[in-house]
Amino acid sequence: MSSSSILSPSNTEGGSSIVPALPLHNRVVIWNALGAITALSWLYLVRMPMTPRDLGSIGILLTAAMSPHWAEVWLTFMMWAVMMVAMMVPSASPMIETYARIARARSGASAYNVWLFAGAYVVVWTLFSTAATAGQIALQRGALITSGFVTTPLVSGIILATAGLYQLTPLKQACLSQCRSPIGFFMTEWRDGAAGAFKMGLKHGAFCVGCCWMLMALLFVLGVMNLLWVAAISVFVLLEKVTPYGRAIARVMGVAMLVSGIALPFTAQY
Repeated sequence: MSSSSILSPSNTEGGSSIVPALPLHNRVVIWNALGAITALSWLYLVRMPMTPRDLGSIGILLTAAMSPHWAEVWLTFMMWAVMMVAMMVPSASPMIETYARIARARSGASAYNVWLFAGAYVVVWTLFSTAATAGQIALQRGALITSGFVTTPLVSGIILATAGLYQLTPLKQACLSQCRSPIGFFMTEWRDGAAGAFKMGLKHGAFCVGCCWMLMALLFVLGVMNLLWVAAISVFVLLEKVTPYGRAIARVMGVAMLVSGIALPFTAQY
């Protein structure tokens, strides 16, 4: 099969039928590795250290290397960074496997390129985690977030309504389309080699952040450390990306969030 036919425009959204399947051992390695990364991330979240003291001897070294304030900032950043891996790697797994299939069919590329692609994707979400950390600290300093890491009803309503509106925007739909169609993404963005893998991972990560950033902001409404809601948003993101009804799900939930955001400040108990 020629290189050009591998990325033929005849593919439908989300389809990858013309891309040769990976050998079983390659699929086992990829899916086991992604599963292990996700599981370890969730394990960290379940046992998440709240203060440097919770880290024991590592915490002592951390506070010796920086002030208590910056040690807590670091732990907050780690919480967000690991949380993004736990939430987003499962929904990116079909894209990562599709990259591996295309790369192998086109040039027999090194398996390391698959992890460069996945690593670049994580880099983008790590940068997002920096912004989320700054946002959380700003909310804390403004006394707009409670000890349970939930924003005040008015701020929660604004975030919820904004997230609902964003779900209905063309930008959201454009980014979601790129996330839902691995073949469509690679048809327009393909680059060979290790550098190409990394650049495509960054590009896909950017589309994914564009698709989901306001959904992550909902954690300030539902509880940043509420793992039940973290899991629920993870499932919602997965449904948006991989099910045939992802677009409709995004729009319906957008309307529901918009209505809930408008009503919340008037119905919450102060």
